[in-house]
Amino acid sequence: MPVHLTPNAIAAISAGDLNSKPLVQVIDIKLLGKQERYRLIVSDAVSCQHAMVATQLNDRIKTSQVKKGSIIQLTDYISNYLQNRKIIVVLNMETIILDSEIIGDPKPYVESGSTAQKALPNNNFEHSVRDSNNHMISQESVRNVQSLRPTSHSGTSLNSGPNLRPTFHSENSVHNVPNFRPTVQPPYQPPPQYKNHGSIVKNEAPARIIPINALNPYQGRWAIKARVTAKGDPRRYNNARGDGKVFSFDLLDSEGGEIRVTCFNAVLDRFYDTIEVGRVYLISKGSLKPAQKNFNHLKNDWEITLDASSTVELCPDEDGSIPEQKFSFRHISEIENVDSNSIVDIIGIVISVNPSVPIMRKNGMETQRRIVNLRDWSGKSVELTLWGDVCNREGQRLEDMLASGLFPVLAVKAGKINDFSGKSVGTIHSTQLFINPDIPDSHSLREWFDRGGKDTASVSISKDIVPGGSKNEIRKTVSQIKDEGLGRSDKPDWVTVKATISFIKTDSFCYTACPLMIGDRQCNKKVSRSGNRGWQCDRCDQEFEECEYRYLLQAQIQDNTGLTWATAFQESGEEILGCSAKDLYLLKEQDDARFGDIVRSSIFNQFLFKLKIKEEMYGDEQKVKITVVKADKVNYSSESKYMLDMILKFSR
Repeated sequence: MPVHLTPNAIAAISAGDLNSKPLVQVIDIKLLGKQERYRLIVSDAVSCQHAMVATQLNDRIKTSQVKKGSIIQLTDYISNYLQNRKIIVVLNMETIILDSEIIGDPKPYVESGSTAQKALPNNNFEHSVRDSNNHMISQESVRNVQSLRPTSHSGTSLNSGPNLRPTFHSENSVHNVPNFRPTVQPPYQPPPQYKNHGSIVKNEAPARIIPINALNPYQGRWAIKARVTAKGDPRRYNNARGDGKVFSFDLLDSEGGEIRVTCFNAVLDRFYDTIEVGRVYLISKGSLKPAQKNFNHLKNDWEITLDASSTVELCPDEDGSIPEQKFSFRHISEIENVDSNSIVDIIGIVISVNPSVPIMRKNGMETQRRIVNLRDWSGKSVELTLWGDVCNREGQRLEDMLASGLFPVLAVKAGKINDFSGKSVGTIHSTQLFINPDIPDSHSLREWFDRGGKDTASVSISKDIVPGGSKNEIRKTVSQIKDEGLGRSDKPDWVTVKATISFIKTDSFCYTACPLMIGDRQCNKKVSRSGNRGWQCDRCDQEFEECEYRYLLQAQIQDNTGLTWATAFQESGEEILGCSAKDLYLLKEQDDARFGDIVRSSIFNQFLFKLKIKEEMYGDEQKVKITVVKADKVNYSSESKYMLDMILKFSR
């Protein structure tokens, strides 16, 4: 396919045009000595000229992203005189075609005497050549264009061919050499705003609006027009550099691109009240950094950090081309195979809403929790756990709607997958809930439910939502865990085993844990003594007077087929022993006899154990780890019904 370079590009740049973003070809590259600055010769197929490359672009050449023959687009550049010689300073560029034959027969471009300008005095030069980040490109570096005789990066000397090296002439000798200005095309006339400015320091034209998906850290000047789809609350943080505050918001543009924007400290104070969910803004002059995927669920490798020079302008006119929200829904049945801690969008019919209950966090702060159950046309249902203010906001609305006989559609944006007691979804700080949203998926789901979907059976992929027994539990015996090789696949196995506790280790039944909150979860990392009274958490890098005590209970369970070891953590340990780890620890310190009585009272009790079985590495050896997720005392009425059902099943 033929390549068309931008006609008259070299002449236009020399005349002052800094906004055309021309396509040019690199016909040679030189490394300027030890300073590691590269000088290009760029061509528009008719004329060619020297171009200095800003140091932040050196890696493009070192990694062969730009080489001899490459077709590049100059996206940010300036043009300056050095001792009566015009030179282009490339601040940013994009490679369009990596390899190409030399196009045309370019000759060195020389300005006519009427348009050439006098060189800047030496003491003013440093003020005229800066890159897009305002970094100085020194006079000495550009002077190396003349004074150094470097080695060609491409392996070809500029002296190797008559057409490859432009010969620049001073203003006094212009009339003594042939005029190489292109005669086929009309001469370029610069726009009025660029005339009579003398040396141009930077590109004064407004930044062009580009799609979010086209953003990258190598662009000099950009602007995006996008709608705010989510806005987080301000959060305090503390790290090695001190205290601070931060908030973030998510953007969506007309081409479906999404990106997160983060503001710190003074920038937060400047923009927090300006940003409103649902409004469209024009944003520019931010820096792009790799997205922190632990906290950022958007499908973008970059995120924007605004600074003091950034601009955020509200677009007063509504832009209908930008959608209100973007969803990537997963069927509830697919969630069974999604990894824990993944962030997903789901949509379903609300079939039950539990009352909101207060939960005391380990740091003494109280929060709210509410369980909602969703189902869809995949034949599965799932638990959605609401945390915090959303319980009394959207959660209360859902409860009132169900009480009035309605079954609303609920769309969940950015829910977090948990794999305790099966699979469930929980809200996090960036989760958004939409009740009966006006979108096609919502209308289709409503139509399916009203036309008979509400009467079809569904199976929960979460823990039991019906007292007395789970509809989807997998019953196993202790011996089957080993015989069937449970836990040795890529994903853990979840089974229910009816067994009796035969032994509990008491020498290390709990550990000292960090009580601090990280987001919506407690740290829970093991802490150590710091001084005589305090505790130190290496993960949080903080000290505190009181620590938390959490169960790490090693118990032997057995049934009529065999026995095995299992580990019970905090909640399941409390279900087995009937008291908190802290109470039991203090009791062991003060009354060892009473401590022994509590442990012995739990021996030979029968439980229905919900077990998570997964093979893990211990040193150089792989072992199957069995974790007690839940320990329910046997309900003999429900267990009798289960046994009768099994008898009927095998008697058929």
